[in-house]
Amino acid sequence: MIKTVITTLFQVMIPLMIPVSAGAILGRWARLDTKPLLTLTLYYLSPAMILDTLMNAHVSHSDIFHTLVFSLLNLVMLWAIATSLSKPLHIPANEKAALVLVSSFTNSVNYGLPLVLLAFGKLGLEKASVYVVIQMVIVNTIGVYFAARSQFSIKNAVRSVFSLPAIYAAMLALVLRGFHLSLPSGVAKGVSMVADAYSPVVMAILGAQIVSVKTTKFEWKSQRVFWTGMAVRLLVSPAVALVCLSILHIKGILQSVLFVLACMPVAVNAGILAEKFNASPSIVSKCILWTTLVSFIILPFLIVVIK
Repeated sequence: MIKTVITTLFQVMIPLMIPVSAGAILGRWARLDTKPLLTLTLYYLSPAMILDTLMNAHVSHSDIFHTLVFSLLNLVMLWAIATSLSKPLHIPANEKAALVLVSSFTNSVNYGLPLVLLAFGKLGLEKASVYVVIQMVIVNTIGVYFAARSQFSIKNAVRSVFSLPAIYAAMLALVLRGFHLSLPSGVAKGVSMVADAYSPVVMAILGAQIVSVKTTKFEWKSQRVFWTGMAVRLLVSPAVALVCLSILHIKGILQSVLFVLACMPVAVNAGILAEKFNASPSIVSKCILWTTLVSFIILPFLIVVIK
């Protein structure tokens, strides 16, 4: 097993570390501004990647159904665990929201998709693209609710979902596939070319974001929340994912892809929501940093186990 893990480390994790390291170096010494890159990714690279992948994806209605149900069941179970753990800790509402965000949402887009592509190939990426689209909707609705219940508005949640270009790209792909149509060859090649740029760019952004995280010291109560969130995301979430997969009887490559995506480190979007709604952003940011760093060691083992 150790040999397989080392092989996975060199074939999957090392290639990812190269653009991440480049982004970290640029972020530290060249003061790389990730905001315009995030805009480029959100409005240009991500929609192209989703459109290109879904247009060529070999996914069945059963895959879509199982992915949707798994996403919701996994979310509910992690929310229940985070909520139940917050009671004995006697933590305030804003730190409880931080714990829920850290426990529930993973970096399945910026980190998960490139990882799945390297670990499971094009077929794995096709399965993962469905999960990612569902997660985009969940984060911008339920995620907003978790971060700020008092400020939650159904209207604003719907508006935030439909402000994402990737949603329209997914809808376009589904409509074209539903009518058995395809993009003109020239357009398809152009979209595919843009989609190929997605992985290296988002991994470089992730590296720059990691070095920009402020590691401030917490008081004792906040330290408990931080370590609880770390434990749930790194240790509890794999067990929860396995339970969900077992309940739904999901097998094969879909099982492997969903498991790995559910075990990813804390989502960068969780930090954005925490900052926007004052849900202890310092705790969430620190969890993003450390779960991402530790994941480079843990994920090879998880990939080997699920394979």
